[in-house]
Amino acid sequence: MSFTGIFHFVTNSPCDAAEPWQLGSQDAATPMMQGIIDLHHDIFFFLILILVFVSRILVRALWHFHYKKNPIPQRIVHGTTIEILRTIFPSIIPMFIAIPSFALLYSMDEVVVDPAMTIKAIGHQWYRSYEYSDYNSSDEQSLTFDSYTIPEDDPELGQSRLLEVDNRVVVPAKTHLRIIVTPADVPHSWAVPSSGVKCDAVPGRLNQISISVQREGVYYGQCSEICGTNHASIVVEAVSRKDYGSRVSNQLIPQTGEA
Repeated sequence: MSFTGIFHFVTNSPCDAAEPWQLGSQDAATPMMQGIIDLHHDIFFFLILILVFVSRILVRALWHFHYKKNPIPQRIVHGTTIEILRTIFPSIIPMFIAIPSFALLYSMDEVVVDPAMTIKAIGHQWYRSYEYSDYNSSDEQSLTFDSYTIPEDDPELGQSRLLEVDNRVVVPAKTHLRIIVTPADVPHSWAVPSSGVKCDAVPGRLNQISISVQREGVYYGQCSEICGTNHASIVVEAVSRKDYGSRVSNQLIPQTGEA
């Protein structure tokens, strides 16, 4: 691999799952995640400006006030102008950071009133259950399935180690989705970095999040709670609306019939 290829791989590798030596976020699949990445870049810009400014002051002070160049430094007790500037500017910078961050926080907390479909994610020890609530005609004919992490020694060629599952969550792209998260035993979590969502599953409560996947693909996530083994993987596969109906009927309905 050339040096350019290594540099690109180390700095920011485009992917929908974590990769070795990756720096930066995964590619955004939702407007929410894109907003998080943009906010990160904006704040990083201010950090670079502050770093350059403070470094210049530090180097200038070390250079001009070296004991050989200036053995008897001038005694300055007060500097009104510089004290005013160093008080005002640090207070203005957080304002520029707070305005877009508040807008992003409120948008992340917003729940779609009329989503196109609802999926219920239930955390178990040691697997996950998913229920497509919109397809439930009765308690006996609910559209549900279980999702288990593929063991470390049993992945197929091309599958990610300890990230792939036997049954993926199939969702239509460019559709407003509501995910209801709850546990069946201990606290769990449902997090998919590419979607910019992380929702804790607290026993006795129903938490909900709203997402809209903008592009087709396979997105990997993991549970971020210490709640058990062999169940951490979360895989969301976004397909076109045209293919969604056939995928659901071919993969989920037979499993429901077996139940």
